[in-house]
Amino acid sequence: MPKHLTPADIYGFARLALHGAGEVTDLVEDLHQTIAAPFDVLGASRPSRTSGGRTSGITGLVYRSIQAGYTAVGWGLDRTRDLAAAVPAIEHSERHSSPQREAMVAAVNGVQGDFLAATQNPLAIKMALRSGGKPLVLQQDALAAQFPAAGGRVVLLIHGLCMNDLQWQRRGHDHGAALARDLGYTPLYLHYNTGAHISTNGRACADLLERLAGAWPQPLDELAIIGHSMGGLVARSAVHYGRQAGHTWPGRLRKIIFLGTPHHGSPWEQIGAWLGKAPGKSRYVAPFGRLTRARSAGITDLRYGSLVDEDWAGSDRFAHGPDLRADVPLPKDVECCVVAGSLGTAGTLRGAAKGALLGDGLVTVDSALGIHADPSRSLLVGEDCRWVGYNLGHLDLLGSEAVYEQIKGWLA
Repeated sequence: MPKHLTPADIYGFARLALHGAGEVTDLVEDLHQTIAAPFDVLGASRPSRTSGGRTSGITGLVYRSIQAGYTAVGWGLDRTRDLAAAVPAIEHSERHSSPQREAMVAAVNGVQGDFLAATQNPLAIKMALRSGGKPLVLQQDALAAQFPAAGGRVVLLIHGLCMNDLQWQRRGHDHGAALARDLGYTPLYLHYNTGAHISTNGRACADLLERLAGAWPQPLDELAIIGHSMGGLVARSAVHYGRQAGHTWPGRLRKIIFLGTPHHGSPWEQIGAWLGKAPGKSRYVAPFGRLTRARSAGITDLRYGSLVDEDWAGSDRFAHGPDLRADVPLPKDVECCVVAGSLGTAGTLRGAAKGALLGDGLVTVDSALGIHADPSRSLLVGEDCRWVGYNLGHLDLLGSEAVYEQIKGWLA
């Protein structure tokens, strides 16, 4: 067995590989049918296919045989006694996990997490509040035993796309651990499937925080949240759904600090959505359109920064279109502060242009600061709660001492 992987992981990756092989076979068959059709330089409509949109004759038999083989392998996997017995829920194996395994599973969840959850693949991450990489038992006696020195100040750190809670540790620094040392906060970390819709994770996070507030061993006087990248959007969604559900924890929330959060979307997903239109321009390119539809729900939510179900329910999330997301303002009674990273420098014209164009490499400076071309959509953040770090990439925001000093100043 490969180092760091559990039997459940092996099974999960095998199921995912089988699905991928089936998708590639469908793509090849689709392309085969297109090329075999009479060539039309004017891009005439595709000739009709056999029933079910498949190739026919001996060619069709070959493709059906290949797909039948995948089905048989999958059936065998599901019924292999020893392997099936070794597929507990993924959190049951976490005590034997490693940082390498956690990083691999988190990356797969970011790209295909919605599919993993829908197919009940054991690789799908189930949301949990964690400390030291282990899920918390949200009962008062268990929390009191785990945090004997717990006070009334808690900071929740929420990671970004394709990441996990252990990756807040960067270059020997962890913002949560440093805040515990310097300001007496108890740091907790959210671990979640970043491939699921942001609103799905927001609602689940709100429910977990309500359970935490009821079980914390001391009166919870102050809750602060630090969200990196997608994690900031999950935090905003959680506040929205927590208030909608009448939860008590939003009343204890004092500050939210956003690190490189794409409040108005990421240009990379916007480019991906635009490229998704290209296959429709030619019937010879059309079969490759399905490749652009392999992005997870979490990734497509990053196009404009969608926070609620209404932004995607009942619509084609892959369709390229204008920004029609619901307006979800920052909570007025919570101090919200934003940090943007810039790969450029402020000292030169060239550096400033580089920063404006590339931002931190994944998120533009304006999006991270909540600034929108339409002033009515810009987030209301005080000037003393906006900060830009230069020569900082997206992941550098996790380990930068300058970023930490800014965080500490806002929370002190």
